[in-house]
Amino acid sequence: MNLIWKLLRRHISAGQLAGFFLANLLGMLTVLLSVQFYEDIIPAFGGEDSFIKNTYVILSKRIAASSTLNGETQSFTDSEIAEIEGQRFASNVGRFTASQYQVYASLSMGGSQMGTSMFFESVPDEFVDVTWPPQRDGEVPIILPRAYLALYNFGFAQSQSLPKLSEGVVSMIQLDLRLRGEGGAEQLMKGRVVGFSTRLNTVLVPASFMQQSNLQLAPSSKPQPTRIIVEVKNPADDAIASFVQDHGYEIDDNSLDAGRTTYFLKIVAGIVMAVGLLISALSFYILMLSIFLLVQKNADKLQNLLLIGYSPARVSLPYQLLTIGLNVLVLILAIAALLWIRQLYLERLWQIFPALSEGPLTPALLVGIAIFIVVSFFNIIAIRRKINRLTKA
Repeated sequence: MNLIWKLLRRHISAGQLAGFFLANLLGMLTVLLSVQFYEDIIPAFGGEDSFIKNTYVILSKRIAASSTLNGETQSFTDSEIAEIEGQRFASNVGRFTASQYQVYASLSMGGSQMGTSMFFESVPDEFVDVTWPPQRDGEVPIILPRAYLALYNFGFAQSQSLPKLSEGVVSMIQLDLRLRGEGGAEQLMKGRVVGFSTRLNTVLVPASFMQQSNLQLAPSSKPQPTRIIVEVKNPADDAIASFVQDHGYEIDDNSLDAGRTTYFLKIVAGIVMAVGLLISALSFYILMLSIFLLVQKNADKLQNLLLIGYSPARVSLPYQLLTIGLNVLVLILAIAALLWIRQLYLERLWQIFPALSEGPLTPALLVGIAIFIVVSFFNIIAIRRKINRLTKA
């Protein structure tokens, strides 16, 4: 063994090995850094610490010009709803139910009366972000979108020199409601705003009241849901965007931004990882070229060692140990550099997302070990084949 090491040291090119070492280190670090950065940043889009807190999406069908002219309805069928419920990203699905009767609301102020036609919708209570109060006889609790109040205060009221209203003031106002259905059936009720929703952009009434009023005022009508609310497990799941696009659905808000951002992040991480793997492949080529040149320079001496009884495995071992040692050193330094760089960018991320939790190190470490095993395996095989060729010669 000492004799082989002496032969090896005489013709080692430090420049060639240094080139392999630096190139392999750069490639390994690039791959590990892309994996680890993805693991660390993804909770900001889809985890419990996500800055995107919306876990609900509202689906509707796209309204085409042809469907409008033909009078086609854009409601969801039972099979379509069942398909949505079967998707991996959906944890709960609710239907919007619209009132099948006419609603007229009026308000008396200062001896004058103002009124307007309106509508009601309902969803299952678990999807409402405001708690319903106990319902009183003859009174309809109503939840309005918070955007409606902002639109009045900063748009209509300001332009018409009207007083601005707070949520508390609006909740004190009582509305006179006239509900008119089939065959002249009519109900007179009182309405009261009990809260404002930031999740649902519609005029909400309790689901129990909607079911009862539809049965009383429009018994022959069967309401078909034209919108579906879906509670998703992870708003950053790019499967949501794919499903919506494939089925021609529309989403009422920007809740798919997280999915699009995550998908873009995956693409960027994949490109960076591919670059790192390319650098690692080039460094592997540099190392093998260096080893082959080293073996070629010592071809005569190695053939003599083989002729006097040294086995190909024993002659190959020093070269194989050299490559494995370099690969181990590359892996250790790459992990150390990864931990240092990770600490630097985590400090920046925590300034933006104080509650952001660190991603696991395991995926990056497993990728590094996998690259080490693959590269070392091919190094060992290539060196052994080169020595076997000398044996045949």
